[in-house]
Amino acid sequence: MSNFWIKVDKTLRYHTRNAIRSLRGAWWDVHRLPAVRPVFVIGCSRAGTTLVYKTFSEAPELASLQRETHDFWVGLHPLEERNWSSHALVAEQTSDGDREIVSRYFYRETGARRFVDKNNQNGLCVPYLRALFPDAHFVFVKRSPGDNLSSLIEGWARPEEFSTWADGLPVKVAIEDGHYTRWCFFLSEGWGDYVTAGIEDVCALQYRTMNRAILEAREQVPDSQWTEIKYEELLRDPVAGFRRAFDECGLEFGPKLEVHCRDVLAKPYNAFFEIREDKWKQGPHRVRVERVLPLVSDVARDLGYEIQG
Repeated sequence: MSNFWIKVDKTLRYHTRNAIRSLRGAWWDVHRLPAVRPVFVIGCSRAGTTLVYKTFSEAPELASLQRETHDFWVGLHPLEERNWSSHALVAEQTSDGDREIVSRYFYRETGARRFVDKNNQNGLCVPYLRALFPDAHFVFVKRSPGDNLSSLIEGWARPEEFSTWADGLPVKVAIEDGHYTRWCFFLSEGWGDYVTAGIEDVCALQYRTMNRAILEAREQVPDSQWTEIKYEELLRDPVAGFRRAFDECGLEFGPKLEVHCRDVLAKPYNAFFEIREDKWKQGPHRVRVERVLPLVSDVARDLGYEIQG
């Protein structure tokens, strides 16, 4: 096929997709049906949430955008209107308007009322999401503090990927004597006290505040609507780990999904280095991580991890 016809094909596909989305939106405007039993994958950034989200996106019962949606969600309650205090949202900030906007958006994009979504900032918004969709199911991905902190440090070196939302931040960021000048991942309570801190202290703050917020929110969610997965469990046996998680969510775990899970670690999603447990101990940030492990020991213990030493 010549370059001309390739361009024609791409153009036709693009306009066809837009036309389909417009028709779905028009249909929704008439029937106004809310989303049903959405699945939200939550957890600290760099905890393995992308791996879990992409695998849940393979479930035939769930629609998926196959991408993160932080720009969409923060657009409902812009950070600048909240004085850039935090990405956190509470139940009282829910409205019927929000529910309709979210339901329409996902139906327009996917053609389905039930979907799986992943946005690491939403781990701070579980009360809001539960008030928005009382039948939602939450999948909480946990990771050991050493590996999670090390991966967060690596991620902070990629602001073009993890700081796209922070262009309007009204505070100068000079972490690590100015080595990091863009705030990455998410804003949690107290972040403003860390704009000139060491990078490991910032990452310890994020690990601690995100996981603590999720653990506290979990107390208000019925067991039948909550699933927890340790990232290490998936590394050891992804088939067994995902089968249990799918079963708890009431999703079918058929032969195609088993094949997907058996090979899922061979092509990791958004991994920086080789996937294995305790790799931080041989990594370039070991000294930094060891220094701040005591700062996250309490929340790590509540997550089911014991810090040695």
